Amino acid sequence: MPLASRAVVFGLREAGVGVALVGLIIIFSFLSPYFATTSNFTSILAQVSINTILAVGMTFVILIAGIDLSVGSVLALSTVVGAKLLTSDLDLAISIPLTVVACVGVGALCGLFNGFVTEWWRVPSFIVTLGMMSIARGSSQVISNNVTITGMPKIFKDFGNWQIFDLVPVYFIIAIAIVFIAWFVLRFTIFGRFIYAIGNNEEAVRLSGHNPMPFKISAFLICGLLAGLAGLVFLLRLKAGSPIAAVGWELTAIAAVIIGGTSFAGGKGSVIGTFFGVCLLQVLGTGLILVGVEDNVRTIIIGLVVVAAAVFDTYRSRIIASLRAR
Repeated sequence: MPLASRAVVFGLREAGVGVALVGLIIIFSFLSPYFATTSNFTSILAQVSINTILAVGMTFVILIAGIDLSVGSVLALSTVVGAKLLTSDLDLAISIPLTVVACVGVGALCGLFNGFVTEWWRVPSFIVTLGMMSIARGSSQVISNNVTITGMPKIFKDFGNWQIFDLVPVYFIIAIAIVFIAWFVLRFTIFGRFIYAIGNNEEAVRLSGHNPMPFKISAFLICGLLAGLAGLVFLLRLKAGSPIAAVGWELTAIAAVIIGGTSFAGGKGSVIGTFFGVCLLQVLGTGLILVGVEDNVRTIIIGLVVVAAAVFDTYRSRIIASLRAR
């Protein structure tokens, strides 16, 4: 019975958010004639794509009880670097592959820096990534000279405009692939098991003869790498590299992870829940706009949803703790 109870409690994470998401879709479809339309659905999927990639990376970091406040700025930096390469005099056969590598590479380097400084010098990740947020944002402003970079090659624009069945943007498929890969890594690999184990009890991992540092640094590296990939997707979608892109998006990513059921204390959560959390936030935000809720009120409502999710997570953790004590 305890085992069954635990399974039910853990299952509430994804199932609860999924049910809430479906409920919101139904409600907004009745409240606004513009919600359940093809164009709105495509628009939601487009924004979900970028936020999902950011939030999946954030999930890895929060699972080890860390935080990364720099992902929005890293995204902006990668878009500027990518846009610079795409608008350079290089041949397209070189500039496009180089852009992909550069965007992902810039993000990975930023993530590696965050992880190394956090773990090697035992500095709280909040402080380190707060510093990286300024470093990456400032670097994007310097590289772009505070100007949005446009003029992407036609082949790049055409790929970014491609939609499957004239409905699903190509970058949504990229986001789903990232979710699947991350789910597989966390659930079926030794690396994933160590990520959960470190979040649950880092000292126990250390006493078992394993060094948590490489795994924790890798979690930050993955988060940065995916922020760079999100920057590439941003570039595909908007066809411009902007130094002011993604301001505050790190908070949206964190909110999606928490709403999706990942515990801030680490060790509990999944990228499937994170994906549902991203979708729920996007559907809620879009739906409130379409029913005429003003910006300030919309921000308050979304904030209340995040707080409610955090409260629910606290109570769920207590229930799980009581079940384990039996």
